[in-house]
Amino acid sequence: MSAADFLAVAPLLVLAGAATLLMMQIAFLRNVTLTAVLAACGLGLAALSCIPAIDQGTVQVTPLLLMDALGLLFCALFALAAAVTVLLSLDYMRCHGDEPEEYFLLLVLSTLGACVLACANHLASLLLGLELMSIALYALIAYPNRSLLPLEAASKYLVLSGAASATILFGFAILYAATGSLAFPELGARLLALPANDPMLLVGAAMVFAGLAFKLSVVPFHLWTPDVYAGAPAPITGFLASVGKAAVLLVLLRLFIDADLFRYRILVELTGLMAILSMLAGNLLALLQTNIKRMLAYSSIAHIGYLLIVFMVSLDEGSRSLAIEAAAYYLVAYTATTIAAFGLLTLISARQAERENVELHHVSGLFWSSPLLAGLMLVALLSLAGIPLTAGFIGKFYIFSAAVSGQNWILLGALIIGSAIGIYYYLRVVYYMSRRPEEHHAPPGTNGGLMVGSVSCVLIAAILLLGTLPQSLMAYLRSIL
Repeated sequence: MSAADFLAVAPLLVLAGAATLLMMQIAFLRNVTLTAVLAACGLGLAALSCIPAIDQGTVQVTPLLLMDALGLLFCALFALAAAVTVLLSLDYMRCHGDEPEEYFLLLVLSTLGACVLACANHLASLLLGLELMSIALYALIAYPNRSLLPLEAASKYLVLSGAASATILFGFAILYAATGSLAFPELGARLLALPANDPMLLVGAAMVFAGLAFKLSVVPFHLWTPDVYAGAPAPITGFLASVGKAAVLLVLLRLFIDADLFRYRILVELTGLMAILSMLAGNLLALLQTNIKRMLAYSSIAHIGYLLIVFMVSLDEGSRSLAIEAAAYYLVAYTATTIAAFGLLTLISARQAERENVELHHVSGLFWSSPLLAGLMLVALLSLAGIPLTAGFIGKFYIFSAAVSGQNWILLGALIIGSAIGIYYYLRVVYYMSRRPEEHHAPPGTNGGLMVGSVSCVLIAAILLLGTLPQSLMAYLRSIL
């Protein structure tokens, strides 16, 4: 490897170095605050190292990684999202974890896996990144280990996600047997020499797609999502719903583009069908929830459905660049909004036992007891609903424009119907927050401290900035695609 190659993979090297440093620190000196500070600094340095890496242009580092501007942009986003999660988790883990230092080490390792996925250009690096991210998440979901609910959620995710990973690996083996290649571009080139209806190809592609669909929790592979989201610590739920989903969607989109899988119309139409089912089922099931974390879990299924629209739009090469641009912007907006929403959930309840079980009645009267917290939660919910002047509105409008350019009217109809349903259950939370507290109910309190509140304010400011002044990010995405 040349010096340019090392500079191009600097974010991955910094994350690996930060993980090693944390292991050494934990071995010799156990201190939660020190571990959190080192983890946040390492993640921040990894985000900063993306700047000189982008200046190197597109660099193929070994056959496994393609370090381009899009991948490095999301490496920076994932590192910043993880750093925010560290800050949101510090008070939480002090109250819940028996030995919380490893929590921050696992978070860095999971971020490293997500960054590998963002730059993967080979089925081997896809699998390595996916498993590094997922295995760390298994343990992160199980925190705090004094509670049964996180352990149940982690067990379910471990078993089901392990089965999905095995399915993906078996699909890779079938594709390799049929083509003799694992690199995305070579895989696409060798698929041209094979008949489109080859049974081996169809089985291999179906297994890979089903496994990745499970990781994205799209319908009908979504049944694990509400239980895992409800049981996991709120900061990790936000990380899983944003970074975990964005990394998988990004590598799936890269696989479709580099291997030119868009020429297999039946495969792309399958993503369109899943998009429709996810948008409608996710929003309809969210209507039935009184637990806010479970509501946001079903909501995340619908948001992935919105994003899957870009695959159908990309069938038309003239609309492909707009579709990818829309997906990138939506992922940035959705990551900031989701982490903010789940971070604020850690502040809502005055009792520690309710931090994983925030019901609608727990937020009743929040505007009266804690107007600042209620205002921040309001902005996060409005962004998820796609209300103007928020990042969620610009992201959803981007997807809407892409669907119109590709003339995908059925998907567009499902998007409109799903968004209309979503507005109802998001505003239902706002309604409960605005109600005057009843005399026989204790007024809702807050918990968490200055750190979580300050980080949440910064995230809300970013959401409003992306919603009111989106031109800079739009122009940058247009320049790199």
